[in-house]
Amino acid sequence: METKNLETKPKYTAKDFSSDVDVKWCPGCGDYSILAQVQRTSPDFGELKENIVWVSGIGCSSRFPYYMNTYGFHGIHGRAAAIATGVKLANPKLQVWVATGDGDSLSIGGNHFIHACRKNMDIKIVLFNNKIYGLTKGQYSPTSEKGKITKSSPYGTVDFPFNASKLADAAGATFFARTIDREPKHMQEMLKRAAAHKGLAFIEVYQNCPIFNDGAYAPLTDKTSKEDYVLYLEHGKPLVFGKNKDKGIKLDGLQPVVIDLNDGKHSVDDCWVHDEFDTDPTRGFILARFIDMDHMPTPIGVFRQVNKPTYDEEYWKQVEYVKSKKGAGDYNKLMFSVNTWDVE
Repeated sequence: METKNLETKPKYTAKDFSSDVDVKWCPGCGDYSILAQVQRTSPDFGELKENIVWVSGIGCSSRFPYYMNTYGFHGIHGRAAAIATGVKLANPKLQVWVATGDGDSLSIGGNHFIHACRKNMDIKIVLFNNKIYGLTKGQYSPTSEKGKITKSSPYGTVDFPFNASKLADAAGATFFARTIDREPKHMQEMLKRAAAHKGLAFIEVYQNCPIFNDGAYAPLTDKTSKEDYVLYLEHGKPLVFGKNKDKGIKLDGLQPVVIDLNDGKHSVDDCWVHDEFDTDPTRGFILARFIDMDHMPTPIGVFRQVNKPTYDEEYWKQVEYVKSKKGAGDYNKLMFSVNTWDVE
């Protein structure tokens, strides 16, 4: 594997990562923000531009590789994680990113997503979650809330929504985080953190679809309400939120509880202190469950980050070990051995 020489790496700007392809998303789409933050932070990824690859499946988000002035691969529906796995295995020096949507990655692509997390592939997955199928004009998606009225559920969906962060944690992602399209500085930080992580890095981006699901995250983005609905996760700091920072989260066993820091009974010392490097996945999973609870705020930030051998590293170690014991393989010998035959 080649070692990066950061001293000779060009000093990139956001323009270096912007292609000449016209961006074709609906006006006001949250995808524009994601694209802008990726282009702004790509110079800080610590990688040569020619070593960065963006892979996508099908959906509005999957136009992303066209708009990045890097290598890219536009795959088929749901297969982005599988394609990215193959790219990383074939050329381990590449920094491989996936742009995917809640339908693309959690419906037909769910199995590929799970196993990329389980294997701890050294790839970065950015999930654009707008809780709707946008490209196919407004059907409910795996993350749509129960009862959602859409073109494919005119009387309200009876499905329970997928919790993407909970799934990533349970499947073994060694880095998982959440951000919001209208939090550009925060998103930039999450992208840089994901780029620096060795292993499967998953970022869920809450993203507005102004045409088919406008306002899906309004309480989290409206200036008058977001402080009461958003919980910013910061390592080593207590879980405190609210307009006056007067609400906290404490753990009663494994049950999170909202406490009033002004009631004379509780103080910030009673609050759960966030540890994103916790080797036990339990607390990360509890944080991911907050969005399933009506009374809890929505966490954004890095939920958990741990170190673990990556599949691609272990794969190439095994290849080199076998070569050291048996020598390099012979393709012709393999293909034309007694275990093959011609069909006439």
